[in-house]
Amino acid sequence: MASVSIPVAKPGLLSQMAGWMTTVDHKKIGIMYMVSTFFFFLLSGIFALIIRLQLMAPGMQIVDQNVYNELFTMHGTGMIFLFIIPMLVGMGNYIIPLQIGARDMAFPRINALSFWMLIFAGVVMEGGFLLGGTASGAAWTAYVPLSMKQFSPQSGMDIWLFGVVLLGISSTLGAVNFLVTIYTMRAPGMTMWRIPIFTWTMIVTAAMVLLATPVLTAALIMLITDRNFSTQFFTTANPRLWQHMFWFYSHPAVYIMVLPAMGILSEIIPVFSRKPLFGFKVMVVSTILIGVLGFTTWVHHMFVSGVDPLVERFFMFTTMVIAVPTGVKMFSWIATMWKGSVSLKTPLLMCIGFLSTFVIGGITGVIQGAIPIDMQVHNTYWVVAHFHYVLFGGSVFGIFAGLYFYLPKITGRMLNDKLGKVHFALMWIGFNLTFFPMHILGLEGMPRRIATYAANRGWDLPNLIATIGAFTIAVSVLVFMINFIINIMQKKGEIAGNDPWEGATLEWAMSSPPPVYNFARTPVVESDRPMIEIRAKASGSNAPGHTGSHN
Repeated sequence: MASVSIPVAKPGLLSQMAGWMTTVDHKKIGIMYMVSTFFFFLLSGIFALIIRLQLMAPGMQIVDQNVYNELFTMHGTGMIFLFIIPMLVGMGNYIIPLQIGARDMAFPRINALSFWMLIFAGVVMEGGFLLGGTASGAAWTAYVPLSMKQFSPQSGMDIWLFGVVLLGISSTLGAVNFLVTIYTMRAPGMTMWRIPIFTWTMIVTAAMVLLATPVLTAALIMLITDRNFSTQFFTTANPRLWQHMFWFYSHPAVYIMVLPAMGILSEIIPVFSRKPLFGFKVMVVSTILIGVLGFTTWVHHMFVSGVDPLVERFFMFTTMVIAVPTGVKMFSWIATMWKGSVSLKTPLLMCIGFLSTFVIGGITGVIQGAIPIDMQVHNTYWVVAHFHYVLFGGSVFGIFAGLYFYLPKITGRMLNDKLGKVHFALMWIGFNLTFFPMHILGLEGMPRRIATYAANRGWDLPNLIATIGAFTIAVSVLVFMINFIINIMQKKGEIAGNDPWEGATLEWAMSSPPPVYNFARTPVVESDRPMIEIRAKASGSNAPGHTGSHN
C-alpha cells in the first residue's frame, strides 16, 4: 500500500511573530536584544550626526539650544543604556548557555521579562524626548539642581527619568539570571578555571550591575519624588549628593560596558592566532580586579566639585592603579598574537581596532586622573575625546568583533570578509577623524555641551574634521548593514558550517544555528578548551599550532 505524505503547512507570519514575542528561548531572546539595540544604535547615531552638523562650523543653527541639549542627552543615554549595555547582554544571552553546556538560562521567564522591560523603557525614554524637556539643561548626567523642577519643569524629563529606572530594573534582573545560570548550570567537569573567558567577564559584569545599579535606581526615584512630590532628598545646598550617587554607578558602568567586550576579544584573538590565550589565570584575576577597583574611582569625576583634598588624592591614586590590570590585558592579547599564525580576518581586525584605540583612551584617562590636569580639562572636549576612545574605541569595536565572529554561528551564514574589511577601515579612520581632534579642541579650551561657538576661537578646522569623521563612521555602519542584508537576510553568504573558525569553546560543537534544545546530551568537559580536545579525538591527533592548555 503506497504511503501518503501529508504536507505540513508552514506557520504564518502572525504565528511566527507570536512565537518570537512569547518565547523564553535564550537564543531567540539574545537575537531580539541584538536587533532591537542595533535599532537604538542607529537612532542615537542619527542624533550624533545632527550634533556634529551643528558644530561643523561657527554659528551653525541646525537646531536651537534646547533641542541640541535634548539630542545630546538622548545620544548619550541611548548609546549607553539602549545600545552598548543591552547589546552585550544580548550576546551573553545567546552565547553563555552554549559556552557552559546549558540548555537555557536559569530563569527563562525572567529573561524574557528583562528584554521586554528594556523595549518598554526605550520607548518611554524616546517618548520623553518627543514630549520635550529630556534633561535639556541638565544633560545626560541629570545634575542637580539643573534637573530639579524649577529648572527643568517639562514632563518629558520625568518620563525620561522613569525610563532609566525601568532600564535599571531590567539590568538587575538580567544580572541575577546570569550569575545563577553560570553558578548552577555549568556542564560536568567545567571547573572555575575551565569557564571560558567571555563567561568570566560576564560574571564580573553581572556582579558589578548588582552592586551599582540599585544606587542609581534609588537616586533616580529620589529625584522623581523631589520633582513631583515635594520631597527634599537633593537640594541646592547639597548638590554633591546626586553626583556621588550618580557616579557611584556611572563609573563602574564604564567597565560594565567594556569588560564583556574584553571577553569577546579574549575569545577571538586566540582563535585567529592559533595559540592559547596568554596568561589565562592572570586575565581572570585582572578581570576581577577591574571589577573591584571600578568601585574605588568614582570621585575622579568630581575633582572640581569641592571634595576634600585628602579624599581627592586617594581617588587620584585608585584611578591610576586601575590602569594596571587593564594594561595586563593589553599585554596578554599582544603576547597571544606574538609569533602566532595570525589570520587577519574581520573579527581580528576589529580586535586590533579595539587595541589601537582603547589604549589611547586608557592613557588619556591616567593623564586626566592627575588632579591639576583634570581641573584644567574637566569641562572641555578633552573629556569627550577620552570618553569615546574608551567606549567607542573599546565597546563598539568589541561589539562588531563579536558580531562578525558569532553571526555565522547564530545564522548559519558567513558575512563577506572583504566588505567586513571595508567596514573596519572606514570605521577606524572615521573614528580617529572624529575624536582625535577633540583632544586638541579640549586643550584649546572648547567647552563641551555648547551648541555653537564664535568664529574667532580657532576651533573651526578640528570641528570640520570631526564632522567629516562622524559621517565616515555612518558610511561604515551602512557597509555593515549592506553586508548583513545580502549575506544573512537574503542568504547569499557562504554556509558557515558548525565550526567555521575552529573555535575552542563548546558553542562550536553544535550546528549553526544551534537546535532549540542546544545539546542533545549534556557535554562532559575534560579540558579548558574542549573543542580542541573534541577535534583532536575526532582526527586522532592534535591540531597543529592550536593545542595545549591555557594553564
